[in-house]
Amino acid sequence: MGTARGRWVLLTTVLGSGLAMLDATVVNVALPRIGAEFGASFAGLQWTINAYTLTLAGLILLGGSLGDRFGRRRVFLIGVVWFAAASLLCGLAWNIEALIAARALQGVGGALLTPGSLAIISASFSGPDRAAAVGAWSGLGGVAGAIGPFVGGWLVEWSWRAVFLINVPFAIVIVVVALRHVPETRDPQAAPNLDVAGTLLAVLGLGGLTWALTAAGESGPDPLVIGAAAAGIAALGLFVLVERRSPHPLVPGELFADTRFTATNLVTLLVYAAMGVVFLLLVLQLQIVAGFSPLAAGTALLPVTALMLLFSARAGALAARIGPRIPITAGLLVAAAGMLLLLRVDADASYVFDVLPAMMVFGLGLATMVAPLTATVLDSAEDRHAGVASGVNNAIARAAGLLAVAVVPAAVGLTGDDYTDPVAFAAGFRSAIGLSAALLAAGALLAFALIRGPLRAAPAPSQDRAERSRTDRPRRPGPDDESTPPRTSTGTTGSAPARVPGGGRLPLAALPHCAVTGPQLHPSTHTPDTERGRTGT
Repeated sequence: MGTARGRWVLLTTVLGSGLAMLDATVVNVALPRIGAEFGASFAGLQWTINAYTLTLAGLILLGGSLGDRFGRRRVFLIGVVWFAAASLLCGLAWNIEALIAARALQGVGGALLTPGSLAIISASFSGPDRAAAVGAWSGLGGVAGAIGPFVGGWLVEWSWRAVFLINVPFAIVIVVVALRHVPETRDPQAAPNLDVAGTLLAVLGLGGLTWALTAAGESGPDPLVIGAAAAGIAALGLFVLVERRSPHPLVPGELFADTRFTATNLVTLLVYAAMGVVFLLLVLQLQIVAGFSPLAAGTALLPVTALMLLFSARAGALAARIGPRIPITAGLLVAAAGMLLLLRVDADASYVFDVLPAMMVFGLGLATMVAPLTATVLDSAEDRHAGVASGVNNAIARAAGLLAVAVVPAAVGLTGDDYTDPVAFAAGFRSAIGLSAALLAAGALLAFALIRGPLRAAPAPSQDRAERSRTDRPRRPGPDDESTPPRTSTGTTGSAPARVPGGGRLPLAALPHCAVTGPQLHPSTHTPDTERGRTGT
């Protein structure tokens, strides 16, 4: 961290993860302008969001495995270039169908670069430098998430296409810096075979269900819709069978043998389904019904991320002291109350008196529960499965948003061109907010009933320092050095926040969740033997 090389590595990874995070937060703000230019139906706007999420959720675990096997920098850079090329296609799209196709390609790039950014940090830093690097990565990533809606609103005021085209110059900077300053790392012990069959079945299953749920809102349950839903369910069923029999599964079945891991992921499913709906519909409600400009609508979301940046570490420390059950339960109930306050956002809404109070309460609830939720997932898995546990939780969160954005608008009657009719959209928005608040309340009940026990404690600092002094022998690598982090059962780089070199456990407060679009990924577990070959960059 104290060297120029370390700062370049950190810059590259922050820019890479920020690229994907910004795109995930700014596109919602642009949807009304996109729909108006292309004359798109509401289903077209749904697919503008879901095409990206579908490929990202389906391929993100495979992306980590590819980095371990073929080189993390290489796969990361392929992802950045792919993401930039797809962004260019998005910016040049001539109709809604072309935009949706380009967004799907963007998700492929995101699946390659997202796991690589933190894996590069984990492989490039050692000892206390790694904890500091992860903290900086989390904080700066949180800033990217915070300014995303604001930047998106500002760009949309000029042109919605700029939301995508702005990615290209940033990608060029990332590629140049990474080629010059980021060393290549890979895992020679990575799984010899990639779980391609499992990956394809996951994408086909999620894709079939998403298409069926979205189309059902437009045409009803016709034979094609029913057939697509059945095919999606069948593909997901086959995915479970393939994972059970695969020698190197994407999702080890023994993870879900732990009741707390299963319960926490069910809570994640409910929470991120609700959040996906709210973050899609709120910016539309503010622009279509309340008459906010894109910039004002994007800025309205800033309090949520600001509160998470301020209080996530404190919530994590509280969960470490008293256990995660109460912070998660209370946070979800507070967030549900904030959602219900959004029912006051109508044609006469004031930002100060209607929008801001709701965002403050909602953001406080998220800040209270997100870090404990993420930590509980990782704490429930064995250290050797920590990387894949984090990846599975991340994929579940994204899949939850994907399916919720497909099904909830149709369930509340938002179809066709309803997004151009303030009266019709406002009615659907109120129903969707009520349903989303109910999902959060259900998550709170589930957390209170099933998430029990304390988190594993961190050792005393004196113990951790003494252990590190016996095991850490850092050196400065050359640009082509390869380090060997241990692999999980999938071959994906581990991402356990639970341990640092020497066997110590990072305190939960040091690992705040930096975004509301998906659970945080954390650094990998390393043994003393591998640490001896690692840099103290």
